[in-house]
Amino acid sequence: MNDDFSGKTVLITGGTRGIGRAIARAFAARKARVAVVFRSNEAAAQGCMAELEGDGHLRIRADVSDPAQAQRAVAETVAAFGRLDVLVNNAGRIGHHPPATTDYESWQRDFREILSLNLVGAANMCHCAVQVMIPQGGGRIVNVSSRGAFRGEPDMPAYGASKAGLNSLSQSLAVALAPHRIFVGVVAPGFVQTELAAERLAGPSGDAIRAQSPLGRVALPEEVASAVVFLACTGTEFTTGTIIDVNGASYLRS
Repeated sequence: MNDDFSGKTVLITGGTRGIGRAIARAFAARKARVAVVFRSNEAAAQGCMAELEGDGHLRIRADVSDPAQAQRAVAETVAAFGRLDVLVNNAGRIGHHPPATTDYESWQRDFREILSLNLVGAANMCHCAVQVMIPQGGGRIVNVSSRGAFRGEPDMPAYGASKAGLNSLSQSLAVALAPHRIFVGVVAPGFVQTELAAERLAGPSGDAIRAQSPLGRVALPEEVASAVVFLACTGTEFTTGTIIDVNGASYLRS
């Protein structure tokens, strides 16, 4: 397995905070040229850029739930670096809408907005990246899913559905794109110590969340990043279609 990404370009959506930021750092440390996509938080984007090893990295402001902006994010990456070797779809959102108590308008809104980013946005990014990768002779796509795709999310069914769809999309692409030497994998974390999870982990439910894993903690963003990097490495081609669980044995499947 070769984790030297010298001369390679990596595009990461949702790349300036939490898991995405750790993924960006991991690839930059391995000499990749990194492009990170963010929606609105310019301060977080600038902070991420300052943390990346090496020179010439790129930040792109885009909402990848918009098809035109997803296409532009790929085009700007290729315009800057001349190629695209690895796409990491990490951008995503959640929303609480228990089916028994959520009004119909809110239900529709959450399903529309969550699936448009978590699933359709990722699908559009994949399509645009593939148009670049095929003429190059190949590439890698790594999609960040969730254990919620398997265990269900009773208070966030749109989120669970979006991640289950992302898993299926990834495996379909793995089969379809293998002849083009484009290899597709998925990383499915459980709870991760990020800014978005900090309030819940510090609150009354924090101990119960940590107790879900026999390790007695949640994942670090760097642990998720390590799995993403592994799937993107030269020498892991035969893992295409794989879903790697990073949940500390908090949810087991076979």
